[in-house]
Amino acid sequence: MLLIPAIDLKDGKCVRLRQGRMEDSTVFSDDPVAMAERWVEAGARRLHLVDLNGAFAGQPVNAQVIRRIAQTFPDLPIQVGGGIRDEQTVETYLDAGVQFVIIGTKAVQDPHFISDLCLEYPGHIIVGLDAKDGRVAINGWSKLSKHDVVDLAQIFERYGVEAIVYTDISRDGMMQGVNVEATVRLAQAITIPVIASGGVSTLDDVRALCAVEQEGIMGAIIGRALYDGAIDLAEAQRLADPATEND
Repeated sequence: MLLIPAIDLKDGKCVRLRQGRMEDSTVFSDDPVAMAERWVEAGARRLHLVDLNGAFAGQPVNAQVIRRIAQTFPDLPIQVGGGIRDEQTVETYLDAGVQFVIIGTKAVQDPHFISDLCLEYPGHIIVGLDAKDGRVAINGWSKLSKHDVVDLAQIFERYGVEAIVYTDISRDGMMQGVNVEATVRLAQAITIPVIASGGVSTLDDVRALCAVEQEGIMGAIIGRALYDGAIDLAEAQRLADPATEND
């Protein structure tokens, strides 16, 4: 299973939020490129970048920083989310060297937008579904929609998205453990991979996700636990690699 360090960008800096609240952020680095290098050196095989300002503004704000990271590590798959609401932004990110773009709010508000993107950029579109009690949140988690997360995921699967990033927003940044049950429920309802996000805070959480990997969970995004030192990335990835388990 792939462990994916998160680099959340706010005002050009690397931060972490609690439950998506912009006013409750902790700055971990003024140099996101150096932070990316730290995770690459620790063995990261993919990075998860989020333009937090962009998520609230509805358009890219930290695109230059994202471009620098992509150009610094041209062989590393990078997935980017936050404020991607039109095709031009998708094209700009892909041209900059980003491998996957994650569409969140726009996907929920205009599902056919995803259908068009999957036709235009096959293999590069991921949908991010952020949910609380099974309902999908939008606009930087500031609003809960009426949509059921499983129903939406099945629609996007039919459209041809590469994967679903599933976040339990009640646990994100709170160091309370991952919601394995909800993640498995979603993964079992679709055939495309699910990337778990939100609440991965200990090696036990990594073990719990590895135990259900065969249900369709291809990876897990880890944020605050890496920055707080609760999880060592290299150690966690060794744990998540099947080859290691078989030694």
